[in-house]
Amino acid sequence: MLETPARIEPCFFEEHIPAELAALSVDIQREATRLGQGLHADSAAELADFVRVINCYYSNLIEGHNTRPRDIERALAGAELEEETRPLALEARAHVIVQRAIDDMHRNGTLPRPTSIEFLTWVHKTFYDEMPDEFRVIEHPDEAQETIVPGRMRQEGDPEVAVGRHLPPSSSRVAAFMEHFDKRFQIAARSSSGGIFAIASAHHRLNYIHPFPDGNGRVSRLMSHAMALMAGIGGQGLWPISRGLARGLTDRGEYKRMMDLADSPRRGGRDGRGNLSEAALRMFSKWFLKVTLEQITCSAKLFDLGVLDGRYRRLVADTIDDKRAPDLISAVLRHGALDRGDAQVVLKTSERTARNTLRKLTSAGYLTSASPKTPVRLAFPLDYRERLFPNLFGDGDLPE
Repeated sequence: MLETPARIEPCFFEEHIPAELAALSVDIQREATRLGQGLHADSAAELADFVRVINCYYSNLIEGHNTRPRDIERALAGAELEEETRPLALEARAHVIVQRAIDDMHRNGTLPRPTSIEFLTWVHKTFYDEMPDEFRVIEHPDEAQETIVPGRMRQEGDPEVAVGRHLPPSSSRVAAFMEHFDKRFQIAARSSSGGIFAIASAHHRLNYIHPFPDGNGRVSRLMSHAMALMAGIGGQGLWPISRGLARGLTDRGEYKRMMDLADSPRRGGRDGRGNLSEAALRMFSKWFLKVTLEQITCSAKLFDLGVLDGRYRRLVADTIDDKRAPDLISAVLRHGALDRGDAQVVLKTSERTARNTLRKLTSAGYLTSASPKTPVRLAFPLDYRERLFPNLFGDGDLPE
């Protein structure tokens, strides 16, 4: 078994970018620019918070943890949780908290390089600091328990690990491998297209190293999210990478199979010059970028201003006994927030009538505000999420 850091080479495509990957990169950039176009920043921010729930739901599903969206939202709201659902709900809450922090850092211009050791250890530490006690230990086959130290990578003296058929680098060599990983992907991110290609290869190579005793999959998916932001394809946080990885292009087993394929050793003189197969990396990257493009394209259709406005108007018309309510929802969606006093101007009615319409919409959970006197903004009630956003949590295709 090779224990030199060059074991993870090739890390990316340096001399020749495969044409199919270059074409996918162009399509991804175009669709990401279109995502959320026309939405007010406040409305996009509300939707982005909802997309974080989708992302953590599917990230946990990849790990075999099926958490109900309702329980995730209750955990985020600090509500009391049923004992049997509490651990999974708090695990999902931890994921959302970390992703929110990543998005905030990116918006403020303080996001570290996502492939840096600094960032990756921060993600792991922040995630496990928020985890329930039940998920902060590893059960070994000999019935011994290992406590997970938030932010601590494997090091000399730690138990060795195996991931299926894959044997990651020895614990004593993780630091050297991660230094190599950090330097190599620092180079990859120097161009916008390079930053996109690197999302796929870094995702695999980090899991190949398996730097942490546990939590590597979640860390890699959060890293991929951060890399997408840095590469300019974040789409205002309106597409969930984990949904695509969990569902695949044709079936749910693709992610595991493609990760296993990218573990393949070099297959002869025409398969690159590294230890691992360049052809396998190309196939994995193509799959990963196709998944990315599919999620961005579907989300762009789902969150199109006209489509979303039509769906919300129909929903409100069906559930609120007030013919003015759909017009007020449209106004808030398009303007992001609305002063309460402006409702009568939008509806062209009396102050009392406008107040009644506002009350009905806030009582039903369609509008929300920080206090009874502050401006209202759009909300997306959980009971009606399936009507507003069909199949986001299901196995069906997103609507056209």
